[in-house]
Amino acid sequence: MSSSKKALSLCALLLALCACAQAQTVIKFATLAPDGSTWMNAMRKYTAEVSSKTANRVQFKIYAGGVSGDEKDVVRKIRLGQLQAGGFTGVGIGEIAPEIRLLDTPFLFKNSAEIDHIYKTFDADFRKYFETRGYVLLGWAEVGIVNVFSNSPVTKPEDMRRVKIWMWEGDPIAEAMFDALKVKPIPLSVTDVMTSLQTGMINGVYGSPLSVIALQWFARMKYVFSLPITNASGAVVLAKKTFDALSKEDQKTLLDLGDKHLRALTLQSRKDNTQSLTVLKNKKLVFTDPASPAVVAEFEKAGDTARQSLVGKMYPKELLDRLEAALKAFRAGKKS
Repeated sequence: MSSSKKALSLCALLLALCACAQAQTVIKFATLAPDGSTWMNAMRKYTAEVSSKTANRVQFKIYAGGVSGDEKDVVRKIRLGQLQAGGFTGVGIGEIAPEIRLLDTPFLFKNSAEIDHIYKTFDADFRKYFETRGYVLLGWAEVGIVNVFSNSPVTKPEDMRRVKIWMWEGDPIAEAMFDALKVKPIPLSVTDVMTSLQTGMINGVYGSPLSVIALQWFARMKYVFSLPITNASGAVVLAKKTFDALSKEDQKTLLDLGDKHLRALTLQSRKDNTQSLTVLKNKKLVFTDPASPAVVAEFEKAGDTARQSLVGKMYPKELLDRLEAALKAFRAGKKS
């Protein structure tokens, strides 16, 4: 072999080695959460540590603030391979694994201890639901307590029926809840809410205190119903095809750091939601309480009606029965 050919071969080998050294998996991740929010701050810490711990073999490209569309759009793009991961609220989760929406049903939980207990107890069930649909759960990112915000006071179901309240279009959980309460909502995409508030098409919304502030919806509201209607789930998931292509070492890194950062996000979200309630009070929004204990019982009964109406449509009766039994046992243990 001539010296020039040897040089060319050596150059080609060096280029190949360099390419291998630079080889990486770029995970395109999308979410509705805006940059600068609690959720995105946590995600950026997570993705930065993933890149560092994998020596840049795994990197994330983030599309925040809904630039990739609504959650249904993000799920569709993951299926098409245009994206590989997403941060979702319950609506997006329901597009992937509808059984998990049981966690979002109204008036299911009474406090964060119950929430943590159920998530831990049913962790294997939930992960299996994701995996059988082609996704891997990287971690839960709880949205948190959800309140009703409106321009007229709400203290009982009858009051809510007089509000032109938004409903996330295509969300069967919200639909079942409003149906049980005999409320007729106005279905819209989440990206159309602000415009609809500005035009007066709607004068009521629901969401976590933190999210309603982050999305600036609160500026159009006067009242907050203090009884949370649900505790909204959230999750970060990755296409299983992308996950399976990684080395076992990098898979473990993704999962371990997901547990670490997203659990921290859940705890921070709870703190931020509590602080957001104070912010809303300082913004002069008026908080209203349920008219009586009987009204609370009426709301809880509506929650049970909504849950039962979704059996066989979103989740099996067996899962609902097991979860309710686990909650009952946990509450009994706490009381004793």
